[in-house]
Amino acid sequence: MADPDALGRETAEVLAQLIRFDTVNPPGDERACQEWLAGYLRDAGLEVELDGASPERPNLVARLRGDAAGPVLGYLSHVDTVLADAGDWEHDPWGGEIHDGFLWGRGALDMKSQTAAEAVAIATLARSGRRPPRGEVRLISVVDEEVGGAEGAVWLCRERPDLARVDYLLNEGGGQVMPYGGRRLFGICCAEKGTFRFRVTTRGVAGHASVPGFGDNALVKLAPVLHTLATERPAYDVTDAPRQLLEALGEDPADPAAAIAAVTATEPRLATMVEPTLRVTAVPTIISGSPKINVIPARAELLVDARVPPGMDGAPAMRRIREVLGDDGLEIEFTEQVTGNASPFRSPLADAIAAWIGEQEPEAQVVPVVLPAFTDSRTFRDAFPDCVAYGFFPQRHQSLYETWPLIHSANERIDVRDLAFAASFFHDLPERLLA
Repeated sequence: MADPDALGRETAEVLAQLIRFDTVNPPGDERACQEWLAGYLRDAGLEVELDGASPERPNLVARLRGDAAGPVLGYLSHVDTVLADAGDWEHDPWGGEIHDGFLWGRGALDMKSQTAAEAVAIATLARSGRRPPRGEVRLISVVDEEVGGAEGAVWLCRERPDLARVDYLLNEGGGQVMPYGGRRLFGICCAEKGTFRFRVTTRGVAGHASVPGFGDNALVKLAPVLHTLATERPAYDVTDAPRQLLEALGEDPADPAAAIAAVTATEPRLATMVEPTLRVTAVPTIISGSPKINVIPARAELLVDARVPPGMDGAPAMRRIREVLGDDGLEIEFTEQVTGNASPFRSPLADAIAAWIGEQEPEAQVVPVVLPAFTDSRTFRDAFPDCVAYGFFPQRHQSLYETWPLIHSANERIDVRDLAFAASFFHDLPERLLA
């Protein structure tokens, strides 16, 4: 067993260094960050390869081979981040500084912390001469996740399946403790919602804005649409993964409204995150009309970010949207259609996670969770259908209710104690899973 305190200190040092590389995407410019990480891993004795669609944005794969043939365990992360405005932060978002027991910076939660914990874990194993009993551990650090992964996971799975193919995969999306009615739950993210963004178009007659009666303003016809999207909700569609979570919480998935009411009564913060996984969500984000202020628009459009339960495709998603918005005079078309996918909650990987958590906190329980958004896990599941891909980065001190509001927000930070906890997990897992 490695010393958790030593793992934590090294993980904090690696994370601080990764944060100091500005990898805001766009444009990304992840090369310097990836080269530094490659050097760190090579110094530990690991095989490392960099490859990508462009020289400025390479993906990284490091390999720790076992003593015999067997399954491949993948540790996946991305090193690109969203933007940060230093004026909104209490501390430098690119400083990687520790204040009040937290390491601050863009990427501290999403998700350079997982990159650091996975890297330190695999480097520590390599330096000690320890190898998995069989199979292989493969650290995969990709670029471009924040804008869809075209140069990252998508490129790697399509162009270099020899590097990307794994049997088990751990990525972002779960693992933070969820206090719930006296219980401590650790979520294994086994499914993600699909992305079905759409456009609503209305039409009218152009005219001079000084004489409104001569025109028919297409823009104002979107006002009822905005009101409807703000006040109406599609019916519930409880697919397998959300159903398993409700059951784990002790609620009846056959009555999702009552289940959500019960979860809300126990822990409203959890209900806020669970409820969207049970139905189609449709959030208006961009509206446009006339290009000139003095012209009544003859055409207006509203762009809506819609997410649908795992496994639901375009036809049932459109039916739910039409149930809310109706058919009268509205042109609705999808601009993006990506079906959400899932991995089975019952697997050797889930068993290994549960066993490790049970040793750390005997009263805790692991439960399946669904991510309302998406990660690169969906790309690996699509490319390699037999791959069991989960989101799991264990945190016991900083809860789900504390981490989610900080992701993509100002003052992103992670409790340094959780860096030791996570690195210990990634260090211990290969001998448990690949025995």
